[in-house]
Amino acid sequence: MTAALHPSALTYNITASLLVMKQMSKGTAFVTGAARGIGKAIALRLAEDGFDVAVNDLPTSSDSLLEVVKEIKSKGRASSAHLADVSVEEDVKAMFADVVESHGGLDVMVSNAGIIRVSVEEWDRMMAVNCRGTFLCYKYAGMQMIEQGRGGRIIGAGSVAGKRVGSPFMSGYAVTKFAIHGLTQAAAMEYGPHGITVNSYGAIFLSMHGLNSDIIISTWGRPQRNACVVSFIVRQESLTIIPAVEYLDENSAEVTGAAPGTFIEFTKEWGPLNITG
Repeated sequence: MTAALHPSALTYNITASLLVMKQMSKGTAFVTGAARGIGKAIALRLAEDGFDVAVNDLPTSSDSLLEVVKEIKSKGRASSAHLADVSVEEDVKAMFADVVESHGGLDVMVSNAGIIRVSVEEWDRMMAVNCRGTFLCYKYAGMQMIEQGRGGRIIGAGSVAGKRVGSPFMSGYAVTKFAIHGLTQAAAMEYGPHGITVNSYGAIFLSMHGLNSDIIISTWGRPQRNACVVSFIVRQESLTIIPAVEYLDENSAEVTGAAPGTFIEFTKEWGPLNITG
């Protein structure tokens, strides 16, 4: 089956009842939680990769978000800022409609918005932003991509804490990241027949706004490493990566869904060096 010709068109082959993405041109990417940290790094990297990038964050981060828009535009790409709380469904629905109206469609969605708190009082808020927010972004991104009929990429912000908890005082955060990895795997199976891949990456915490440095462990890296993994996921080389990109270390990210033991190695410029396995 071949999709209609479009600047971001995808060509599909059906193999064992699965729709596999064969080609993807540059198009429109949308990154939530992009005013700073990992989200900002991802937005800038996707702009460098040739995508127009819409960005989101809370109204309280409007000034920082507008600076990100300026940086994206300075790279020669179109950009727009969308202020919304991803835990509120009506806000998310309206936000995706605004993105599509501004850019004419949606090809890549990175659900990066999240918070890290340890107090019991913030538990409900953490669940709302990290879990409900990711669910809503997956939902409305998927609806838009299915309507377009040309497939796409949906990416969620996972964490090493979503598979193994290596630091104390992170129980609530770890619960949300376990949930995101499970949601991602389920969504990948649901959206797969439409040519939409759904992945999550194991975020590494460093240089993130407001993070308590006392709980950082030595193996955690920089926002650019996470941006590099997201950049790889949206490329043609990642066709076989279906469930998730797992955890980053100093120089590599293990890929789940490719051959067992497959790793992506990175250059100092945060670009893929080679794939081994």
